[in-house]
Amino acid sequence: MRFIGNVIWLIFGGIVEALLWFVVGLVLCLTIIGLPFGVQCMKIAGFVLWPFGREVIPGGFGVMGALANVLWIVLVGWALALMSLATGVLFCITIIGIPFGMQHFKLAKLALFPFGAQIVRV
Repeated sequence: MRFIGNVIWLIFGGIVEALLWFVVGLVLCLTIIGLPFGVQCMKIAGFVLWPFGREVIPGGFGVMGALANVLWIVLVGWALALMSLATGVLFCITIIGIPFGMQHFKLAKLALFPFGAQIVRV
């Protein structure tokens, strides 16, 4: 079921969304200040590419991770999380879309606090 869900996810926009996250990560990696944010974008791109069968575990982060998460939330995290949350709600309107909506909710959690989060296989 995970494989089928991931294939359907890729066909209906997952690959485009993952490529967008990856390109934004590459652009952010061009500067020294943006490097940590670019790495987080690439981590999210990997999750967006193959989300079924994976979970986001908020991890422990130090002072620098907490500051980076606050900066991330203020600049882009809130908008990305709201976008994923709204998309998840739209998917959950239909019974067929519920699994895809749940993946968007996981993505919203990761888009809000990427620093210190781990993506693990279930």
